[in-house]
Amino acid sequence: MTATLNTIDIALEQLCVGLYVHLDIPWLNHSFARNSFKIRNEEDLAAIKKLGLMKIRVDPARSDRSPLSLSPQATLVAGIVTANAADIALMEAKKSRIERLNQTRNAVTQCEKQFAKAATTIRNISRNIFSRPQETREEANQLVQQMLDSLLIDKDIAIHLMNDKIAGEETYYHSLNVTVLAMMLAKELGQPAADIKLLGTGCLFHDIGKIEIPSRIVSKTEALTGAERNLMQQHCQYGDAIAQKLGLPRAAIDIIRKHHEYADGSGYPLHLKAEEIPFLVSIVTIVNTYDNHCNRPNPLDSLSPYEALSTMFTQQRKLFAPEPLNVFIRCMGVYPPGTIVRLSDGTLGMVISVNSGKPLRPSILIYDPSVPKNEAIILDLINEPELNVSASLKPRQLEPEVYDYLSPRKRMTYFMDARQIRPRT
Repeated sequence: MTATLNTIDIALEQLCVGLYVHLDIPWLNHSFARNSFKIRNEEDLAAIKKLGLMKIRVDPARSDRSPLSLSPQATLVAGIVTANAADIALMEAKKSRIERLNQTRNAVTQCEKQFAKAATTIRNISRNIFSRPQETREEANQLVQQMLDSLLIDKDIAIHLMNDKIAGEETYYHSLNVTVLAMMLAKELGQPAADIKLLGTGCLFHDIGKIEIPSRIVSKTEALTGAERNLMQQHCQYGDAIAQKLGLPRAAIDIIRKHHEYADGSGYPLHLKAEEIPFLVSIVTIVNTYDNHCNRPNPLDSLSPYEALSTMFTQQRKLFAPEPLNVFIRCMGVYPPGTIVRLSDGTLGMVISVNSGKPLRPSILIYDPSVPKNEAIILDLINEPELNVSASLKPRQLEPEVYDYLSPRKRMTYFMDARQIRPRT
């Protein structure tokens, strides 16, 4: 590979600790976590020299020092050093890393299948709610029970960012997002299983009243007129009436009618204040607001997950019950799934999942042009203690090739996976 504009080729003997190097060999052929990284110590240096490369690409701008000067007395020849115990340990660690990566990929694939199945169920609920109400209620009950069973499997719940090709551009992702995030939050708040199930039922149907509103208004991407906004707000009352016909539990109906009520009394339709809003409703208000920030009718107007949480905490805190809001932010992490980030070593990536038990150590899809996009490396920061997230970026700040590689989602969709896919620490 020829040197790019921001890299130079140097001889092997010029390597030293502090250089930022690019290994122009397949990722599987070495023991390092990435093909591009900063040499941290003498062990890294020795491992590179044993790869059989005659020259190395270095990025001066990301290096801590300059390469060593060429020495005519240099005698180290690439490839003559045999593997020792340390080398073997490094390769074994790499094998373990690859195994964990494959486990993560498999878990995400299974999660996508469950997400697609759940989205289909919600579509059926919306289509059959009037023609087959009993069947609709049973389908909803089964879906919520399955999600509840998954929640109760393990203490740590992984929230995955779903591929927007799975979700498509249909409207069902919002109800599913709100259901997933609200049930996760309720569990973290220590709510009993029976209440979490009532919560899930209410969330699945929380916007059902919108089927009584013309689709041209519901799907409008421009700002609503005053009349349109007033009509849109009627979806809470319409939903209440539909829910009563379905015979849904009172707690679920409360969610449907009151999920736009805010703690300061500025919500609708009843302008309730904090002490008047049921606790389960206060949970839904938070996650519904978050998802509406991330998935506005016009995707160009949407906030990034990081911006959405920041806005809710710094500018809209008075709207929400304090404890659920604080726990929600902790569960989603400072950098929620879907956030574009820069790591402490300068690497770019996108957060694809966060574990509720380790919210500051998410899993990140890494941009590495030397690795095919469909085989992109996923770094779990739980297993990378020397790395951390140093900054959140807007997708538009990315270079075109980075944007194409990471493929930031136009729509944020989430699903949960309670299976233990990573080791406890």
